[in-house]
Amino acid sequence: MRLVQVFVPEGDLDLVIETADEIGVDYAVSEETSRGEFEAVVSMPVPPAAVEPLLSALRDAGFDEDSYTVVTAAETIVSSRTEELVDEFVGTRISREELSARAADLAPAASTYFVLLVVSTAIATAGLLLDSAATIIGAMVVAPLMGPALAASVGVVVDDDELATRGVVLQVFGLLASIATAALIGWLLRGTVLLPPGFDVTTVPQVRERITPDLLAVFLALGSGIAGVVSLVRNVGSVLVGVAIAVALVPPAATVGLGIAWAHPTMIVTAGTLVLVNMLSINLTALILLWISGYRPHRGANVDRVYGRIRSRVAVLVVAIAVLSLVLGGVTYGTYQTAAVEHDVQTELATMSDDPAFAELEFREQDVQYELVDVYADNRPVVTVLVERPPGEREPDDFADRVRERLEAATGVELEVIVELVDTRRSG
Repeated sequence: MRLVQVFVPEGDLDLVIETADEIGVDYAVSEETSRGEFEAVVSMPVPPAAVEPLLSALRDAGFDEDSYTVVTAAETIVSSRTEELVDEFVGTRISREELSARAADLAPAASTYFVLLVVSTAIATAGLLLDSAATIIGAMVVAPLMGPALAASVGVVVDDDELATRGVVLQVFGLLASIATAALIGWLLRGTVLLPPGFDVTTVPQVRERITPDLLAVFLALGSGIAGVVSLVRNVGSVLVGVAIAVALVPPAATVGLGIAWAHPTMIVTAGTLVLVNMLSINLTALILLWISGYRPHRGANVDRVYGRIRSRVAVLVVAIAVLSLVLGGVTYGTYQTAAVEHDVQTELATMSDDPAFAELEFREQDVQYELVDVYADNRPVVTVLVERPPGEREPDDFADRVRERLEAATGVELEVIVELVDTRRSG
């Protein structure tokens, strides 16, 4: 339930009372005796779904918008009369005015926003380098990215240019600040005793997960946007949804920063694509769902203009996401190819170990050097095979070629095969 309190200027009391009667809500009038600007305060307990019709009716009746109308959430209302009101005003979403206010609150002051973002990025960067999923999740609790992502879409839908611009600016500069923070931390840590000698950032599982994104990442971002809108318009689970959106944005942004610190172009491109797809997808779903939910500018004359703006923005976002998804599709295909080659090599080596044609030889995969860039550069995979043989046994001169031919037949790919032979004696 909500408690709507209207500060009524001199001469407008009858207008407010008539409007309340037309809407069908109960009210109480309190005489105002402060400075003489207002003659009364009208208090009306209403369901959430009745707030927007009530405020719209007051506006249409000519109520002075320079006055005060306060909407507060009522924790508990003890009255059997509320059941009738709830049955009359069916709905679960909050009013347009509450939506705008909450979206504005979710986009904090710039100083607070950037401090929290830098701290969360520092924690997320440490989690990436330490391969600690728990640390990364902890960083998400601090990240304030949900507010700007939703504020931008709310501003467009309700025709609040200031709110929309603020949301976009905070998103863009926030992600740039996140990337710069991670790059600085990576540059400071690189080559220090805090990282092991020969540390390869691309081999860290948490980092690798974000530099080999696939098309499923689009669904994660779309889901985050849907959850964000639902939590906002129904006022549920905003903290958890904020974590979900932060998970989609901060870790890949930090990965881009690490790619800059390590001067690794592939990291920058793949993780950067993931960041952009996530950010655009969240904004796209927020725009569409807010409009479908029925939110419109309070001035009817502006509806067509706002609808045109939304259509153009949705078109731009869809095209941008589609183009970026081609990159994700390429990464998905390349990742599949590298995994398929490694899997086929492992399977065939196991088969060769059981093949009587190779007598007592045991084949072990030592290493498969086949990265995403090799798929598109048309570089042959380099497979190192460790072969255990009984002491004194000799292998044919063409043994390495025979191993290569078997593996090429299994993988369907031309390979460069290195065979390492080891004399092995096992105890009974």
